Amino acid sequence: MTTPDAATAVVTGAGGGLGRPIAVRLASDGYAVAVVDVDGDEAEATRRSIEEAGGTARAYAVDLRDVAAIGRLMSAAEADLGSLQVLVNNAAVFPAGPVADVTPEVYDDVVAVNQRAYFFASRAAAGRMRRGRRAGAIVNIGSITQHGGWAEMVPYATTKGAAAAMTRALATELGPADIRVNCVAPGAFPTRAEEMHADPEAYSRRIIDSQALKRRGRLDDVAAAVSFLVGPDAAFITGQTLNVDGGWIMA
Repeated sequence: MTTPDAATAVVTGAGGGLGRPIAVRLASDGYAVAVVDVDGDEAEATRRSIEEAGGTARAYAVDLRDVAAIGRLMSAAEADLGSLQVLVNNAAVFPAGPVADVTPEVYDDVVAVNQRAYFFASRAAAGRMRRGRRAGAIVNIGSITQHGGWAEMVPYATTKGAAAAMTRALATELGPADIRVNCVAPGAFPTRAEEMHADPEAYSRRIIDSQALKRRGRLDDVAAAVSFLVGPDAAFITGQTLNVDGGWIMA
C-alpha cells in the first residue's frame, strides 16, 4: 500500500498489447499504477510484472462500456493507491472488415470502448485531479489510422480520429486547472492486433517499406512517449498529437 500522497496513474487496457509496457514504464517512473483491463487475469499478470520489478500496482477488472463502473474504478484507484495524477486511455477494440459488413451492434461497441469510455474516464479523472489540487496529465492513445485511408477499419479509424479531436477540446477546457491532455498516435506495432493479417511477414515488410526508420517499432517506444508526455519535461505541452510511427505518416 502506498502513502495517501502517492501519485497514481490509471492505465486502461493494461493487460496486454501497448497497455502493459505503458503501465510497466509508468511504474518504473515512480507512479503507483492502477492496471485496468476487461480481462482480470491479464490485469493481474501486468500487476505481477510491475511488483516483481519493485513497483506498486493494483489490478482492476473493469468493462469500460459501463460508465458507472468507470466512476467506481477512479474511486477505488485513489482509495487503494493515492491521489490520481495520470490517466492513460488505451483500451480499444479493433474489428476489421468491409463497411457493408459492419452492423449497428459492432459499430456501437467500437464507439463505446474507443470513444465513449475515453470521454467518461477523462471526465472522472479530471474531477479528481482538480480536487487533488495538483497538476494532472491525460494521454489518449490514438492511431495513425486517423490521418490516412485504411480500408476495412472505418469504425476504428473514426474513433481514433475522435480521440485526437477530444484531446484538443479537453486540453482547452482543462488547461486552467493545470491538467494537460495529449494524444499518442502509434503506427504498427507487434501486438495481437496483427493477427488479423493473413501473411504477417509480408505485412511486416510493407510496414518497414512505408516507414522512414527501417525497423519495426518496439512496444517500449510507445511507453517512452507516454512517459514523456505525462512527465515534467512536457509541462508546457498540451493539446498535441504525437505520432510514434517511424516516420510512416510523414512519408
